[in-house]
Amino acid sequence: MYVLGLNAYHGDASAAILRDGELLAAVEEERFTRVKHTAGFPSNAVRYCLEVAGIPVEAVDHVVVPRKRSAHLLKKALWAARFPRFALSRANAWRSFGEVQDALAEAGATTPTKLKAQLHFVEHHIAHAASAFYCSPFDEAAVLSLDGLGDFASMLWGSALGRDIEVGGRVMFPHSLGLYYTAVTQYLGFPRYGDEYKVMGLAPYGEPKYGDVFDRIVRADGEMGFELGMDYFRHQKVGPEVSWRSGEPKMPTLFGQGLVDALGPARDPSEPLNQHHYDVAATLQERLETVVYGLVSELASRTGAKSLAYAGGVAFNCVVNGRILERTPFENLYVQPAAGDAGLAVGGAMYAYHAILGRPRTGFVMDHAYWGPEYPVDRMRAALEAEGLVFEELSDDEMVKAAARRIAGGDVLGWYQGRSEWGPRALGNRSIVVDPRRADMKDILNSRVKRREAFRPFSPSILAERVAEWFENDYPSPFMQMTYQVREDKRDAIPGPTHVDGSGRLQTVTAEVNPRYHALITEFDRLTGVPVLLNTSFNDNEPVVNTPEEAVASFLRARMDALALGPFLVARGTARR
Repeated sequence: MYVLGLNAYHGDASAAILRDGELLAAVEEERFTRVKHTAGFPSNAVRYCLEVAGIPVEAVDHVVVPRKRSAHLLKKALWAARFPRFALSRANAWRSFGEVQDALAEAGATTPTKLKAQLHFVEHHIAHAASAFYCSPFDEAAVLSLDGLGDFASMLWGSALGRDIEVGGRVMFPHSLGLYYTAVTQYLGFPRYGDEYKVMGLAPYGEPKYGDVFDRIVRADGEMGFELGMDYFRHQKVGPEVSWRSGEPKMPTLFGQGLVDALGPARDPSEPLNQHHYDVAATLQERLETVVYGLVSELASRTGAKSLAYAGGVAFNCVVNGRILERTPFENLYVQPAAGDAGLAVGGAMYAYHAILGRPRTGFVMDHAYWGPEYPVDRMRAALEAEGLVFEELSDDEMVKAAARRIAGGDVLGWYQGRSEWGPRALGNRSIVVDPRRADMKDILNSRVKRREAFRPFSPSILAERVAEWFENDYPSPFMQMTYQVREDKRDAIPGPTHVDGSGRLQTVTAEVNPRYHALITEFDRLTGVPVLLNTSFNDNEPVVNTPEEAVASFLRARMDALALGPFLVARGTARR
């Protein structure tokens, strides 16, 4: 049985395919369009999934879209009666979903009449919860989904056992922790869709001085809920007026005049950051943490579960995630690599297979993120030759040793290997890796290679078996979804990926999951005594590179020192012409 999941006509459009309950492939549409957070229908991602499965679209049995128009219909109608512009924005968004079968047939080069697949619509937050629980190693867990807005809700909580997910409750629009974080992110001068992670990195530069204001902006209710102070926002009147038809989503202004009255003028994106902005970011983050830890602790009390399966855009806040186990009763935590809306493709497909179709769980666990495209060696060679580059072809062992020597010698190395990562994090297959011992590497990467804001931190990839020596917490973080404190006596040894507050958003690397990347870090450790590499995504102000041609172009454009493209190693300055 083939089940195709689609996150369509929404930001981070994506596709994923299951065969008999086992995931075969998952990828975001942006990897093909080269536009961040691409919306619309994921035609390229669908074609990739069908290629991996080795089937035509006519062979797909079930297609799942993680939206359900009938969900919470009365609440939607009552709100629409109060705010007609909100109703219009929702109606425009829903028109697209009537086109799914036509778009799917076009992507598969066939006609709608030849499709045999049954179409299912799954509620947004149920798909989020399913993406966490069914991909986790847990047979029993509490589930939590927190994001901006989906099917008129911003939060869902409940419990899960075996193949069943039981919803305990929801928080409904307009109250939303995701929209709260986005609104203040915009106030701080970061207006693009998906910019929230920048402000998370900005927060450690400030102090949470505006607690009295933020206590009014978002209020916990002491149970499984929270409320926004609506005078500080405007999304409740107009709805998130976002176009999901194609390209990068454009967010309207979500913060209201009340926020400006309380905190002063909003920052223009061209304006330099100052201490006020740092302190607002710090207070924003602290208030989010307080509310989430309260919710999670109450969830543990209500469910009695020891494990938490967590998803939604707020689950990308790795600072929150890194403290859940120490600040709440939960003993285990699972956040899959595409915790945001891209992950809905997997979650919708999994939910349909297990909950709608009643199929038992197969034992599948998403313990790695390498579900994206892989390209043949011949294409890699051709991409290098097309640019006139001189290169060496090396065995795996030779490559690992040569690459580690270059990194230890100070080179900025593009590392392109195997299948690409599912989700936004580079996890050792589409990465730029450098020496973490160099304090200047953060500035070098931000200014010369990534061309981005100077305050933004980078991540440490560390051998999983060595985490306890270097970090204060050693709970596995294979998907770079946790931030832990670097041990104080180790901070001087790895200043490159250690943030200003002494933390690091780490990736724990095992030989079982990624033997080549593990071998690279191991060889670097042999040379330097440091089992850590500074890791950032292989891109520069674009989606993570997908094809070999994109990798070569990024290598040349970003002025990296060397590139390990599959078995080929090339150094800058070795061009034939």
